[in-house]
Amino acid sequence: MALQVTAAPDEPDLLFLPWDTPLEEWPADQLVALPRGISRHVVRFVRMNGVVYAVKEVGEHLAVREYRLLRDLERLAVPCVEAVAVVKGRETPEGEALDPALITRHLQFSLPYRALFSSTLRPDTAARLLDALSLLLVRLHLSGFSWNDCSLSNTLFRRDAGSFAAYLVDAETGELHPTLSHGQREHDLEVARINIYGELSDLEAGGMLHESIDALHTSDTVVRRYEQLWEELTEALLIKAGERYLVDAHIRRLNDLGFDVAELEVISEPEQTRIRVQPKVVDAGHHSRRLIRLTGLDVQENQARRLLNDLDSFRAALAIPEADESVAAHRWVSEVFEPVVRSIPKEQRGKLEPAEVFHEVLEHRWFLSEQAGHDVGLQAAAENYVREVLARKPVEQAVLGERIGTPSDSTMEFRLSFTDEDPDDDDTSP
Repeated sequence: MALQVTAAPDEPDLLFLPWDTPLEEWPADQLVALPRGISRHVVRFVRMNGVVYAVKEVGEHLAVREYRLLRDLERLAVPCVEAVAVVKGRETPEGEALDPALITRHLQFSLPYRALFSSTLRPDTAARLLDALSLLLVRLHLSGFSWNDCSLSNTLFRRDAGSFAAYLVDAETGELHPTLSHGQREHDLEVARINIYGELSDLEAGGMLHESIDALHTSDTVVRRYEQLWEELTEALLIKAGERYLVDAHIRRLNDLGFDVAELEVISEPEQTRIRVQPKVVDAGHHSRRLIRLTGLDVQENQARRLLNDLDSFRAALAIPEADESVAAHRWVSEVFEPVVRSIPKEQRGKLEPAEVFHEVLEHRWFLSEQAGHDVGLQAAAENYVREVLARKPVEQAVLGERIGTPSDSTMEFRLSFTDEDPDDDDTSP
């Protein structure tokens, strides 16, 4: 039987691998040692001209089906491994038939869960990785894909420019539909809950799970986070002119769930605007690094997060392409950020640093817009903030305190003299 290749691979040298040998018997000099997840099938990694491919031996029906599903998911822009080819017609020199092989491109810098969820993984990092899995499942369901075997074993995790991303790596049990019913989604969630609990329990039994991570609670949390995110993303968000504050409220709700905005798309329609928000999971310090790269503003992480949300809203409202992000950032600084900072009277500029002032003006704008039922505008909000809020705040230096005593090896005492009735409003700490 002649060797058959579905969708000839980009790398012709793949055709010259030892396809007449069972995959588990391939010589070591043909293979790359990479961490593998648990799989029902034999999987090996090979490198060709600097590119690593994963080769999985599987029955013909499943191989062709998974190849097509992965290609469909790629067209739908769902995070998954890239299907390269299916190799059929394999047989040994003695004429014994061998199972076909599915070839996928290895996802660079990705790791299976067993290489990540160990006793050395901090619980907060584990939580962000599981948030990434919840987000992947939501994206799959929004695309009409029923996984039917959602698990940590069928997922790869990767850090990408400060963000955490989860990628589907095994689609052989999946089904693609125009839309999914409530029952189909619930079935996927129940499978996910059971699989994740079993996988984490296995790690726990082997002493590989951080003692603070509870398998049952964690599996329930993944499902709960999915449900919260699904509700937020599927809720129709239609705004009219002057209702930008509703966009801010939507982003705030996502932030409260622990997700950030990866993409903000504005679609103009007659008499209204439709907003689509794509969330992501990010690593600590991501926002401050991105803001200083785009604008040169060096601020605290939470301040950077708030400023970037406004920058992204500004870019979307002006329909500036994502590729021109630096152009949008320059305009945002000169047209939005700097005018607000300059509007602060000279005698009050020492009360808060500029980034904190801008953050508080944004918060004040949202509060006033909620009260008014329409967007009051940034300039009006800044003027009202200066008059009603900033004027009542003490100068920062006044609450830093006067040092008393002398420094010791471990402590230094300060006497604080707050002049505001509610010093917590100033977000300062000794």
